[in-house]
Amino acid sequence: MEYSAEDISPVKKKVVITTGPQEVEAAIMGAVALYKSSVQVDGFRKGKVPASVIEQRFRDKIYEEARQDLINVHINDVMQQLGVAPLSGVAVDADAPFRRGGGYIYSIEFEVLPAFDLPPYEGLEVEQEKVVVAPEEVQKVIDRILRDRAQLVPVDGKAPAVDGQIATIDFEAFEDGKPVEGVRAENFDLALGERQALEEFEALVKTVPYGEAGEGQISFPEDFLAKDLAGKTVTMKVRVHAVKERRLPELNDDLAKSLGLENVEKLRESILNSYTQSRTNLHKSAAQKILLDRLLKLVDFELPPSVVETQMRTLLGDMASRLERQGRSLDSLGKSLEDLRKEMQPQADELARAQVLLLSIAKKEGLEVSENEVSLHLYRLAMETGEDFKSLRESYERSGMIFVLRDRMLADKAMDMVYAKARVTEVEAKTDATATDDASGQEKSD
Repeated sequence: MEYSAEDISPVKKKVVITTGPQEVEAAIMGAVALYKSSVQVDGFRKGKVPASVIEQRFRDKIYEEARQDLINVHINDVMQQLGVAPLSGVAVDADAPFRRGGGYIYSIEFEVLPAFDLPPYEGLEVEQEKVVVAPEEVQKVIDRILRDRAQLVPVDGKAPAVDGQIATIDFEAFEDGKPVEGVRAENFDLALGERQALEEFEALVKTVPYGEAGEGQISFPEDFLAKDLAGKTVTMKVRVHAVKERRLPELNDDLAKSLGLENVEKLRESILNSYTQSRTNLHKSAAQKILLDRLLKLVDFELPPSVVETQMRTLLGDMASRLERQGRSLDSLGKSLEDLRKEMQPQADELARAQVLLLSIAKKEGLEVSENEVSLHLYRLAMETGEDFKSLRESYERSGMIFVLRDRMLADKAMDMVYAKARVTEVEAKTDATATDDASGQEKSD
């Protein structure tokens, strides 16, 4: 095998590969041997079929597999000899005939990291805020735990439910006197005042006394996630079976033990540690962002289109997920996909610049991400989402996201290394610390 490489751009290479007749012959013979040992042909014992019969019977498949195997071997060899790694898929132009007795010439194109001088990234100075956790933040988590473990007890009287109470209801929607499919439930517990439902619907429930029924007009917003309901006005019929309120449990050692902790003191300590760790990570990320922004101002390079496109797809996917959690869709923004992409282009470019810089640092430092690290990351993701690990991994591999994940993990390693080599000075917090929902995992242990 011989090859010649040329730079189509600072981030794209083309390699023309020339294969001699002997290598083509060896590839075909190797494929024939594999078929001979595995296929069954009538009139012959398995493994005893003459090679000529095998080749005649399965010629197209054998030649295609031999061609693909040869190309894969060549690609690996070329990448090693050039000392590069493709940032995305390798485009293969291999339309030339592949046959015995002849050579085989084809070309490949792929994107690579741009070549540029890395800025000094060791010993940088950066300030990082000290971690402060206020006592009231810990108490808010405890209050939430007590609320989640509260007993629901009936409320005396026949008055309609109010905010802070739970109404057990049946409801069904009607349009032009006919039931609306999918908008119906029985014995549904609705916590009022917690924005679990449309405001109009909660207002209707709060007009219906205990044991009675009522109805009213409910309008779904234009950007409602269920498109078949978006913008529609329906008649909602409601019956209230019960009105309940929460009776909070006592905060004691027994409650703490039910959460896997020895006593109340350990519970408070666990919440405090969780907040501290979460906030430490947050402040560390802020310091890393300062370091990264400083380094990016010192470099200029062409961006690989595939890296930019990956960042763009990630941004759009994150936005769609946020909207979905609000019961909305991308269409609810009233903008075309093209408009959204234009708005996000600067952000996608900046994220791509950061990734290229960090991957270049990782390359210089010889950093790597092992298969075990990738598998562990996917295993944790599977545990969080409840997905099957094997299916999740296969999905990542089929879509090519496995390479995106590996690059992201490698960039994170490079950022951690830059931070580890920086001179970090702790400073007092510039603003009051605020609680974050994910700072404590205690309420998830119920």
